[in-house]
Amino acid sequence: MTDVPSADHFRPLGESDPTIVGGYRLAAVLGVGGMGKVFLSYTPGGRPVALKVIRPEFCEDPEFRRRFHREVQSAQRVQGLYTAPVIDYDTNGAQPWLATAYVPGPSLAAAVAQHGALPLRSVLLLTVGVAEALHVIHGAGIVHRDLKPANVLLASDGPRVIDFGIARAADTTALTGTGVSVGTPAFMAPEQASAGAVTPATDIFALGQIAAFAALGSPAYGIGPSHAVLYRIVHEDPDLTGVPAALLPLVTRCLTREPDGRPNLTEVIELCHKISPAALRQGEDWLPQAIAGSVTERQRLPEPVAPAAATPTPTQFSPPGSAPGASDAHSPTGLNNATAPTQSGPGVPVSVPPPSGHRMQPSLPSGYPTPHVSPAPQAPAQSGATKRVGLIVAASVVGAVVVLGVVVSLLTNGSGDDNQNKSPGSSTSRGSKSVGGGEASTGEASGGEPEGADPESVSYTGISIPGNHSVMLADSPPRPAEGGTDRADLYFQPKTLNVVESDEIRTRNGTMVLLNNTQKGSLETCRSETRYTEEIRLDQLSDGSRICVVSDAGHVAVMTYRGKSGANDPSKYISVDLTIWRNAEEPQEQR
Repeated sequence: MTDVPSADHFRPLGESDPTIVGGYRLAAVLGVGGMGKVFLSYTPGGRPVALKVIRPEFCEDPEFRRRFHREVQSAQRVQGLYTAPVIDYDTNGAQPWLATAYVPGPSLAAAVAQHGALPLRSVLLLTVGVAEALHVIHGAGIVHRDLKPANVLLASDGPRVIDFGIARAADTTALTGTGVSVGTPAFMAPEQASAGAVTPATDIFALGQIAAFAALGSPAYGIGPSHAVLYRIVHEDPDLTGVPAALLPLVTRCLTREPDGRPNLTEVIELCHKISPAALRQGEDWLPQAIAGSVTERQRLPEPVAPAAATPTPTQFSPPGSAPGASDAHSPTGLNNATAPTQSGPGVPVSVPPPSGHRMQPSLPSGYPTPHVSPAPQAPAQSGATKRVGLIVAASVVGAVVVLGVVVSLLTNGSGDDNQNKSPGSSTSRGSKSVGGGEASTGEASGGEPEGADPESVSYTGISIPGNHSVMLADSPPRPAEGGTDRADLYFQPKTLNVVESDEIRTRNGTMVLLNNTQKGSLETCRSETRYTEEIRLDQLSDGSRICVVSDAGHVAVMTYRGKSGANDPSKYISVDLTIWRNAEEPQEQR
């Protein structure tokens, strides 16, 4: 689902195109791809977004919906300088959609089609930028799977990789065998073409293809029928005639048929720096002037299409049939999705089931149009005096309920701040005690918190995790267990030949974030961080380094690194302290 090269950067909406999707007013068509259509829209604050609406054929497949939801959630974890982040989505609606940051620049496919091959310096800057993007994507546990020139956009300050991981949602749908094409055969890796295992090395092959395409102006394995191109990828060498001699070693290594023979991303970046006659620095001059002009053209954005008729603002009515406090977290209008639907045409409402699992709820500025809805039948008009009496009565009832709630709360707790009078089932501060070779302090969470309240933390110090052992945050106390790499909350992976290049701390049951020295190791910090990864090298850590760990089961922890065993120690282990907030988040679907 990517941009299609076109002389018209912003095509007007067609008769069959919606004017509003998820509360976003559409302004133009950006492109059409295998999975759907891409539109230009704006956030309530005026920032442009690329809004991608999935094709109806995919929406009818429950397995696609399940996978699409999972992949979009994974894609939200990717926050890099060379990626276009996912900022909003609805995976449960009549037609699922997602919104990413708009990148004002042509795709590599469009730029090469219009202007030809890029000079060596531009190719090298393109390659290192895409390599950095893949490093962040892979760090979030995602393999792009569909890296190709149409999925690399050329912005004024460097490339942007889009659509990472989304193609995986369509891999096992019934549509893939019925003429609906999602991937691009010319840029697949041999293991993809032969239905083998897809790994991060698959994206390295595609990166080599990207570099060759940019340098040649055409695919390294030629064009033609899909089956012919795929045969060449699996069985023949690429045609690299015309690739600059300095670039050939890098491209050749990336296009090695065996995944194990390809360089890793760090090596790719190092090779690019060695090849370049001058220091590689991204800047406004990284693209040829003709392509840079195309970037400028794409910065002149069209306005959203005005609705066919005047529509009410959110303050003019309450959506009929919505429960108190219910709102569509995916819509910038804040309306319930059942009454603020995706439209199939101007003024034509469509019933859409409410979404789940998304927290965004931006406010709507004054004058921002909302989707067309049909208000519920209104009661006969009341006089002003009757309305005032009704408001007074309602306010009195609300006030009484609030006072009653305060009284009940005080009676339940004994007093507003006396923790000693809490019931045995509530969370209290229990001092310190020896647990599993360390000390537990600051109150074990044992249930009984008020609904919606944050759980209290539990701290454990001096936990030693031997090599190839894992720790689960749900255990009280957390005790290292051998193995468990598939579903481990925390796992110490020592350097092992042909497995990992350095000692690492890993998670396979959630995400981790290495905090900066200035960041507080708190529940709030861990909730707000989005620089997710699944492995952190020990050479990145020092005594006192803190890592946020969020498990798929909903437990949140701050792990404080205390060092590793010495060279003369008979066993290899790391020492950590853990502060855990159990059941602090909604459990996530296992990946």
